[in-house]
Formats: sequence, structure tokens, C-alpha cells
Amino acid sequence: MIVRFNIDPCEDGLYEYSVSFEGEDLYSDIGLNSMEACIDAAVEGLGQDAIAAELSYKGIISGTYPLATLAVAAAQVAGHALNTTLSIEEAGEEF
Repeated sequence: MIVRFNIDPCEDGLYEYSVSFEGEDLYSDIGLNSMEACIDAAVEGLGQDAIAAELSYKGIISGTYPLATLAVAAAQVAGHALNTTLSIEEAGEEF
């Protein structure tokens, strides 16, 4: 199964995340101090059935990653998601 991690900023520089499968929310948390912390927490909560996760930051999907990659490279994946979202937001301002 491939799940989706939705990460969004919330107040005071904190983040929230939710994990869903086929549109159904599985679990979530709010008030984490970084995108990396959201990824780590989301991975930790998954069972054995999940093999990968699609990552969305502020509603923009940055990619689909094997769980092993998310577990060992959460900071790099978070950076990629942030850069992808910023690039798309900037491109949208041009139109």
C-alpha cells in the first residue's frame, strides 16, 4: 500500500501532518517543530502493509518515496518538498 503524507505549516512556525490511504485519514498530529519531524512521526506510525508514501506539502505533491528512504533521509526529502512547493508557488505568481 502507498499512503499519503500531507504536511502543512500551522501557527508559530510549527507544522501539522496527516497520513491517509485512498482518501481516508489514518492518523495525524499537530505542533511538530519541523517538516522532518512530521515525516519521522508519520513513518513511525505506519504498519507493515505500507511500502511507500506520497508526500504533499501545502497541497503540492513533491514525490513518492519508499519508506526506507523516508526513514533515513527525512531531512533531504523535507527540503525537496519545500523547494518544490516554493518553485510552484513562485511560478503561479508569474501568471
